[in-house]
Amino acid sequence: MLDLEVVGVRVEMPSNNPIVLLRDREGGRYLPIWVGAVEATAIAYAQQGIVPPRPLTHDLLRDILVALGVTLSEVRITALEDGVFYAVLVFSTGVEVSARPSDAIALALRVDAPIRGADAVMDEAGIDLPDEQEPADEDQVEKFREFLDQVSPEDFG
Repeated sequence: MLDLEVVGVRVEMPSNNPIVLLRDREGGRYLPIWVGAVEATAIAYAQQGIVPPRPLTHDLLRDILVALGVTLSEVRITALEDGVFYAVLVFSTGVEVSARPSDAIALALRVDAPIRGADAVMDEAGIDLPDEQEPADEDQVEKFREFLDQVSPEDFG
């Protein structure tokens, strides 16, 4: 498993499909995952520290975990099958629950849990951006936007 960090949420043009972009902390490869608009908003809110007046679903799940004394140990992005990504929530009790990666990422950001990706997933869908030499975040975003202009969801499975 590779340690991943959330770079951000972007909208792929011209289809206006939201994408969450993850980056391998060690190797610098990127993993784009197409997500729903609601999940994209939940991820962006968590990244920006926005606290809604009433808890969103992922906030509610965080609050339930706290009330039960259970922690989310990690999120694992485990598979890519027929263009669909799969994830697992791993809890402090040892229980593992299947989840959509978008929901898993939104929850992980809220509880500061690590996000990990299977080597096979990164090998299949990971992207090496050219000339990766620790550019500033805006440079990373611009390179990713250029990449998105040339691909479609079908390119990943």
